Amino acid sequence: MRTRVKICGITREKDALAAVESGADAIGFVFFKPSPRCIDVERAAQIARRLPPFVTSVGLFVDADAEFIDRVVAEVGVDLLQFHGQETPVECGRHRRPWIRAVRMRTDTDLMTVQADYAAGRGLLLDAYRPGMPGGTGATFDWARIPPALASHIVLAGGLRPDNVADAVRRVRPFAVDVSGGVEAEKGIKDPRKIKAFIEEVRRAEQ
Repeated sequence: MRTRVKICGITREKDALAAVESGADAIGFVFFKPSPRCIDVERAAQIARRLPPFVTSVGLFVDADAEFIDRVVAEVGVDLLQFHGQETPVECGRHRRPWIRAVRMRTDTDLMTVQADYAAGRGLLLDAYRPGMPGGTGATFDWARIPPALASHIVLAGGLRPDNVADAVRRVRPFAVDVSGGVEAEKGIKDPRKIKAFIEEVRRAEQ
């Protein structure tokens, strides 16, 4: 099965189009003000309108007001919602959009239990745990902790880069991989060469 690739933390149209040109399946917009990759609704809507058919636009939220999420859905037209806070399954599912739940991999995290609790979602995004950071840590975690039975529902994130993503794909066989900092020139600014190299490494791992 082909591993899907999401390039997250997009803030510029040229970066979104570079990701699409390199073969990205999804583009992520961060709607969390403390993040250096945060984008405003109007700018995200402009970029989303330039995406071609079958490229998924994803909105990332951290304990956002329901009204704000509904505004993003209406104005940006994101295809998928991604939740990184303390959102309950009911809160994740109230916006009439497919959604995924981000899981920060603490030492005591039981993925099978989390999967059961959030079974109404499309899958789980797994990220490294760092206190006070809801995502974007730039760190990996022990991929051996992922039950093989969940691999087809997993979006693997956390510290992925062109030099380690092939190993991650071979070992985990996730449905998708998600990268932000690992393909940046600086926070919020993507490097098209790194994006291209990242996706090429994913494809190489599938051979």
